[in-house]
Amino acid sequence: MNLPESLSSLGRHFLNRRNFLHTAGLSGAAIGLTSLLSSDGLLSEDLKTAGGKKPIRPRIDSRNPYAARPSHFEAPAKQVLVIYCPGAVSHIDTFDYKPALARLHGQKPNGLPAVTFEGPSGNIAKPFWKFKPRGESGKMTSDLLPHLGRQVDDFCFFHALSTQTSAHPQGENFFNTGFTMEGFPSFGAWTTYALGTENQELPAFVAINDPRGLARSGKNNFGNGFLPAAFQGTAFNSKSPPNNLGRPRSIPARTDAQTVELLKLLNSRHLKKYPGDADLAGRIASYELAGKMQSSVPQVMDLAKESEATLKAYGVEGGSQLRGHYARNCILARRLLEKGVRVVQLFNGSDPSGGNGITNWDSHTNIAKTHAMQAEIMDQPTAALIADLKQRGLLKQTLVVWATEFGRMPFLQGNGTGRDHNPGAFTCFLAGAGVKKGFSYGESDEFGFKAMVDKTSVYDFNATILHLMGLDHSRLTFYHNGLERRLTNVHGHVVTEVTA
Repeated sequence: MNLPESLSSLGRHFLNRRNFLHTAGLSGAAIGLTSLLSSDGLLSEDLKTAGGKKPIRPRIDSRNPYAARPSHFEAPAKQVLVIYCPGAVSHIDTFDYKPALARLHGQKPNGLPAVTFEGPSGNIAKPFWKFKPRGESGKMTSDLLPHLGRQVDDFCFFHALSTQTSAHPQGENFFNTGFTMEGFPSFGAWTTYALGTENQELPAFVAINDPRGLARSGKNNFGNGFLPAAFQGTAFNSKSPPNNLGRPRSIPARTDAQTVELLKLLNSRHLKKYPGDADLAGRIASYELAGKMQSSVPQVMDLAKESEATLKAYGVEGGSQLRGHYARNCILARRLLEKGVRVVQLFNGSDPSGGNGITNWDSHTNIAKTHAMQAEIMDQPTAALIADLKQRGLLKQTLVVWATEFGRMPFLQGNGTGRDHNPGAFTCFLAGAGVKKGFSYGESDEFGFKAMVDKTSVYDFNATILHLMGLDHSRLTFYHNGLERRLTNVHGHVVTEVTA
């Protein structure tokens, strides 16, 4: 095909050898200069994405990426426990009391959608469990979660949360990484990238997965994304310890120790040949941590020294087998926090495709059965964990986050037994270091359908959590593919009303 003469002459003019080399040289220099300026936070776009302030980059020793680092400012929370419930817990059946639902039960008021995420919608349905006032604050919560209900005077509820998606995998991604797509760093990765950890014998970030398996978004919920690999969550639970922790019995302990010392010597010599190679130093540090975990992890997982009273309080025995496994996970979470692990993420629910029966809080059919089963697993052990942290004085420095990806509709689905996904309103709560006690922030509408008063985005929620950890969400960034990336993207405001 012949080009028009105007385009042909333009191509001859632009693509001659001299112009090509001239343009390529200038482009290469411009890219290099841009990269240098951006890495130092000196580009105007960098300043714009960091809220008009220069990004604060943690000084990370590549030979010890887990070393504790100072926060941006003084804050009460030094550690964080995230209790995440995949599948979308119904706010209107747990913590968000809406009397109008009982008054309008069985009706279909104007203004509510005829079709939602999974199909036609049915009529308004009152909560499946009774609500009653609890604690000195008189907070109305349902009988579905009675153990957590007794602790409402320690909780700070967010009742006007909303999210950007009504799909579970994308919802998990968005809540845990700030983006609906995969490949972005998780909250725990951002936190440990910024702060490191106080315990050099254990991982900085541990993900304790449900005994039934990973949540829908899998490892993305605790992944490092484009941050250095050292900051991804280390996944194990009371049922499944990390792989390859055991030392072969055929090797005497002294021989094993001597081998480790020899490896340290060889690694040190190898690193000297490549000074400044952060990737190599990081890999060596990861392997060294894995070696330390051979002794530290079995100790922290050994529950034999826990008292009968503690095991009973957590509900290890006397309930379903799944509750027993989850209860042990809760004890493991407390023990990790006691040892100074910076971030512990505890999951209550897994991907339904990975097992049989009910595996999470997703309740499109028979919500009375599905939510009741999940509550039996989650309620007592979780409440015991929070009470245990408080009794041991750990809540003074630990921020507890109880969360789910979105809420559920105030009306039933067409099948008449389940509630569909509701990204427009849901409830999460904080407890512990730095937050008000017995406090509720924001309101959904009279149906619990949409966030109305003091509407709070997931960006705002994550910005507030980082703030309570002493981190400025707008300045905690990482340069990647030409952009200063952060957990809250270019959004988010700290909800100062909930801080103590």
